Order: sequence, then C-alpha cells, then structure tokens
Amino acid sequence: MSGVLETKITSLPFLHRGKVRDIYAVGDDKLLVVQTDRLSAFDVILDDPIPGKGKILTSMSNFWFRKFADLMPNHETGIDPVTVVAPEERGQVEGRAIVVKKFTPLGIECIVRGYLIGSGWKDYQKTGAVCGITLPAGMQEAEKLPQVLFTPSTKAPAGAHDENISFEEAQKIVGADVAAQVRDYTIALYTKAAEYAATKGIIIADTKFEFGLDANGKVHLIDEILTPDSSRFWPMDTYQVGMSPPSYDKQFVRDYLESLKDWNKAPPSPPIPADIIAKTLAKYMEALERLTGGGVK
Repeated sequence: MSGVLETKITSLPFLHRGKVRDIYAVGDDKLLVVQTDRLSAFDVILDDPIPGKGKILTSMSNFWFRKFADLMPNHETGIDPVTVVAPEERGQVEGRAIVVKKFTPLGIECIVRGYLIGSGWKDYQKTGAVCGITLPAGMQEAEKLPQVLFTPSTKAPAGAHDENISFEEAQKIVGADVAAQVRDYTIALYTKAAEYAATKGIIIADTKFEFGLDANGKVHLIDEILTPDSSRFWPMDTYQVGMSPPSYDKQFVRDYLESLKDWNKAPPSPPIPADIIAKTLAKYMEALERLTGGGVK
C-alpha cells in the first residue's frame, strides 16, 4: 500500500503545502484542505509516508468537530470535497479532505498540557517551570499536572521549529482579548475531550488547537483537532508515572528517531523501517476505533 506524499490537483488553484496538509482555493471564501500521509517529527517532514494516515486523521477530526460544534464555531461547511474537484481527481480527496471556510489564522499555536511530558518535562527539569509557569518541586515525568496549563507557541514555517512563548508574549502577537478567548476555549476543549477519552480508556496528555478570525474578528476553531498528529494519547491501562508512556500517536516514531545517534533532527530525514510504519499505522487506527467507535469514514 503506497501512501500519498503530496496531491496534484489542477482543477483548483494551489495555495500552500504544509507539514501534512495540501491546501487549495475553492472560490474566494473557502478552502479545500487535504490530509496527506506525510508525517512530521521534530518539525521535519519525513520522506516516508504512513499509508492511510490522512484518512484516519480526517475521520478523527470530523468526529471531534461534530462533537464540539455546540461549544464554539468552527470552519466546517458541510460541502462534500469530491464535488469541488474534477472527476479524475476525486481519488486524491475522497476520505482525506474537507472543504472549510476561509479564515485568517492566528499567529500562535494553542498548546494545552494536562501531564508533565515532552518539552514541558525538559523545561521543568531545567527550571522547575513549564513555559514560565512554576510547578511544585519533585514532580516526575508523565505526572498529572496540578492544573491544566495553556502554553502557547509561535507558529513556525515548515522546516523551522516552533518556540514556546509566555501568555504575555501571545497577547502581544494576537491582542489581549483574542489571547484570553483562545486560552479559555483551549482549556475548555481539552477538558471536555480528556473527560470523554477517559471513558474510552485513553489519556490525552496534551494537544494543540489552532484558531482563525472571520471578517468580523470572531474566533473560530480551525485546522485539525485531537488527532494522533496533534496530541499525545496514552492507553490508560499501561500508564505509569516516571517514564514516557507508550502511546497511540506519533510518539512511536519520535521514540524511534530519538534512538538514532547519527541524526541531528534536520533534513534530510532518515528512512523509517517498514515495521515502524506498520506499527505506527496500527496505533493510529486503534486510537480512531477506540475514540470514535468506528473506522475510517
């Protein structure tokens, strides 16, 4: 099974190729967003795709957007993606694309942490704080945080690294009012998602959301949400404090790459063995099935 590394749609104007998504214009006010099978790790786009990943991410995002539609407005239009491309191009979008309203993305990524892991754990070991937020002494890796933390970051272009920033710095980038809105939305979305996932035997350790503004300056939820690409999902039955728990997300690939002593986390990426690709895909699929109760739709 070959993966989709990039799309080649000529019936719509091409706009942007990101780390994972290809974006095309649909008229003046909408976008076609296609989830490819590319995988980004340490802000490097890997040369080897994870076949079928884009369809899994699309199904999962669609599930969460529907679930939280009453919590805040989002970018969905309800338009079937296959209707906006030429007939011969429908295979490139079927099951892996969404037609969305065109908004102005904010210049920050909204990261929320419920557990002490990843860059937060590294930060804590050095400073006793995460993104400037002081935590109690003596905490362990993967320990549940005393409170959910909103830790925004800059939004770097492909190939560059996002930088963690303080809430005050986020206010300078997007304005105090918008920063407060997205902080509150981010924490509310994470809290509800984490409560739901717990009923399915999954811990959401952290995740990130992106928001955009419409022409009137109203905040909308955009991009993908609560997928294995944007979140750390841990199986509850194997979770323990003091280690990086096994996960349903791309941490599986990250752990493999971390084991390579001769890769400096810069392009070009090293080849990913077939068994790592197969196991990663299985992790993504299991997360989809457990969280949504079904497979790819």
